[in-house]
Amino acid sequence: MRAADRMRRRESAAGGPGGSFFSQHPLRWGFVVALGVLLAALLAIVVVNLQGVLLSVFIAAFVALGLDPLIRWFQRHGLKRGAAIVVVILLFVLVVIGIIWVIIPPLVSQATSLVTTLPAQVQELQDSGWYEQANETTNGVLAAVVQSVEDILSDPNVWASIGGGALAFGAAVVDAVSTGFFVVVLSIYFIATLDATKRACYSLVKASNREQVENYGERIMQSVGKYLSGMVVLAFFNAVFSTILLSLVGVKYALVIGVVALFVTLIPLIGTVLTTILMTIVSLFVSPTAALIVLVAMLIYMQIEAYILTPRVMGKAVQVPGTIVLISALAGGTLLGLLGALVAIPISAGILLIIREIVVPRQARS
Repeated sequence: MRAADRMRRRESAAGGPGGSFFSQHPLRWGFVVALGVLLAALLAIVVVNLQGVLLSVFIAAFVALGLDPLIRWFQRHGLKRGAAIVVVILLFVLVVIGIIWVIIPPLVSQATSLVTTLPAQVQELQDSGWYEQANETTNGVLAAVVQSVEDILSDPNVWASIGGGALAFGAAVVDAVSTGFFVVVLSIYFIATLDATKRACYSLVKASNREQVENYGERIMQSVGKYLSGMVVLAFFNAVFSTILLSLVGVKYALVIGVVALFVTLIPLIGTVLTTILMTIVSLFVSPTAALIVLVAMLIYMQIEAYILTPRVMGKAVQVPGTIVLISALAGGTLLGLLGALVAIPISAGILLIIREIVVPRQARS
């Protein structure tokens, strides 16, 4: 009887005793498949057309997750949840206003001056006494590197890409302002309604699984939030140190390089290495001694960051292996540019946490 029941269930799943659903109803099967393909194509078109809006929502959500640990810190120090949210929102708005009011004007001025005076600086570097000797020693490699840096820094598209990334800030001033304003407002809204949004999402889960899903969801979001906030703090330290160091050795455009370092060093493992190379090359325009000082100082800072700052700042945030960091940064950068490389790391961190907390224990029990 049990064997007969199992046979009937198999036949029912296959579409009946006579064969599969395809053999029983080929026209209906073809219609269902065609409808699925059309719906998938329509969804792809919608996503492509709304990629700017979806990306803005995605960034705002990450900002909210990154600021959530700060809200919890205020709560631990005596503030209620509502008051902590208000304080964090005010701090966020003040930081945005401060960036626009204090940093943007000198940044634009230095960037414009850098692009316009770069050819003269390259010629001055080539006329220096040590340049020819160093170029001959390296068999022309130094000249090729200097020329490549000049071409890159003189290209307006590079600066537009750095300033705008995947949001296309450099496409037009109006688009930049509107997109930035939308992201800021949406971030504030997500910060204020994060708990309510999470509760609404959890209510869609079946009641029997809701507690488990909520537990894992909270742990993942807290870990990703700590990861994001920690990376921002580390990148800020790096940018401040880079700007001060370049200013001390006489680099005229220290603020520009510092802002670039702020975004590039958000990519862990490789970000600081990239900015160190850039800073060393830029310092060559001052003197070989300045470049050597910058290189040594950054190597020392990298050790301090790796062994002192990162363990203290990142805390219990999920750790991502170096190979996953490189693969994630490469994949995200290929898809969405610099911004994609930045957000790919915390996404990988969340996926790793799911694998460690859900997949691996389940496989161990099976």
